[in-house]
Amino acid sequence: MQQNQSLIIASVQMNATVGAIADNTERVISWCRQASESKVDLVLFPELVLTGYPPEDLLFRQDLYVQLEQAKQQICQSLPEDMVAVIGLPRKKGDKLYNAAWITGSGFDQYYHKQKLPNYGVFDEKRYFCKGKKSQCIQLKGKNLLLSLCEDIWFSSTIKKAKKHHDSIDIIVNINASPYQIDKHRQRLAMLTKRAQQANAAIFYCNLVGGQDELVFDGDSMVVNAAGQLVQQACLLQETMAITKVEPSGALVPLTASPKPLKEIEQIYHALVLSVRDYVYKNGFNGVVIALSGGIDSALTLAIAVDALGKDSVEVLFMPSRYTAKISGDDALEQAKKMGVVYRTLAIEPVFNAFLDTLAEDFKDYPVDATEENIQARCRGILTMAMANKKNKLVLTTGNKSEMSVGYATLYGDMAGGFAPLKDISKMRVYALANYRNSISPVIPQRVIARPPSAELAPGQKDEDSLPPYEILDEILYRFVELDQSRQEIIQQGFDAEVVNKVIRLTLLSEYKRRQAAPGVKITAKAFGRERRFPITSAYQPL
Repeated sequence: MQQNQSLIIASVQMNATVGAIADNTERVISWCRQASESKVDLVLFPELVLTGYPPEDLLFRQDLYVQLEQAKQQICQSLPEDMVAVIGLPRKKGDKLYNAAWITGSGFDQYYHKQKLPNYGVFDEKRYFCKGKKSQCIQLKGKNLLLSLCEDIWFSSTIKKAKKHHDSIDIIVNINASPYQIDKHRQRLAMLTKRAQQANAAIFYCNLVGGQDELVFDGDSMVVNAAGQLVQQACLLQETMAITKVEPSGALVPLTASPKPLKEIEQIYHALVLSVRDYVYKNGFNGVVIALSGGIDSALTLAIAVDALGKDSVEVLFMPSRYTAKISGDDALEQAKKMGVVYRTLAIEPVFNAFLDTLAEDFKDYPVDATEENIQARCRGILTMAMANKKNKLVLTTGNKSEMSVGYATLYGDMAGGFAPLKDISKMRVYALANYRNSISPVIPQRVIARPPSAELAPGQKDEDSLPPYEILDEILYRFVELDQSRQEIIQQGFDAEVVNKVIRLTLLSEYKRRQAAPGVKITAKAFGRERRFPITSAYQPL
């Protein structure tokens, strides 16, 4: 191989669909053809891109591997001449299954098996895969390229091991399926800087993009030089291809522009939009239905839905009761008009009265309490679900993380639906996101943001009649849920002991509700769902 040739590498942060092997394969081939037009020598695809990530127990199905063999044959037949591709896929070898990078094209047909299998948080790879034991380098245009898969790059030991077996490493290729969470870019870049300096090699980090159930992958593909300096970064939360030239000297020259960095609140908003879009369309729905109350949570959910799907795919229902304030209806209608969505008013009073009449004999010896409040929410849930069923649409629930933490929601009422965009968004962050969205264009009425939040299920009801102020509630929940602090640790930070005890008690009691809640996208370091797994039946009391 000639030593004085430049090497052009493309990182494709592709939006794969789990289980759609044929479609994923066609899209891999299409991206390779696009890369060929830019004279790319090596094209990188994310981890498990052919199956999508995470494929979970699909990996136990034998027919999956028949489809993968067909996909590989199709890729081999279609790959442009003189192009090498690194493609993530599961690989069966005898009775063992590996998370693999397949190197194919220009005479290559090799595999690298992932050595570090994450088994924490949302990851469960030890359930499926065996650990790879060998590092692997390939040589391309005079450059030695070390292959690695996602978690491998987070450990210095994988670099040390590779350097023992390979004389020199010029470039580390790292393909990933790394989900988004707040501050993830900073963490990744800090880690890549350390590894590049340790190996004295450039790193090409290629990551998956797109929503998959409770996860959203942000792309954030990047290239760092041997000094650990960021040379190129792909667009966050968009399917795209970043191309870089490696000069014979080793110098890195970006051939595609890096985007302007997104602020944290922008990242979160775009992550929510992408997750809604992919959940709705990948699951075959025509659009969404939202119960629009005139409150801030449903207002933000509507804005996200329209930005994700377009106004013609979003329908809202305003369902007033005897306790609904007139300004709630006025504000809901104003936002619906601003966003151009179909808006319907369905009063729940006749339905609510029918339930009360049916239950009157059984309830006559009991005082009015939260039962009657919950019936109102369930009337709305029935109507919203019926409208969605009839039109092959998905109901987006509107509850936020603060409410879901302490159970301030009604099972089979406002919790009824298919996807919960705000499930991992605290109430104070809801306000921040609403203000951010209005900075783009004013679609959420300011009065909605300014009004004290209320479920409007009883006369004069306000959230803070039952809950601490959200500024306090959110901080206590952050410490208890995300940081796993004890009761005493939280109190020692200056919070009122009675309030802390109440919040913790409600959070633990509400596990049964959360287990029945719609899935929602993970944004924080610890989200309810597949990541935070608490028993429903439990007598545990934190110290």
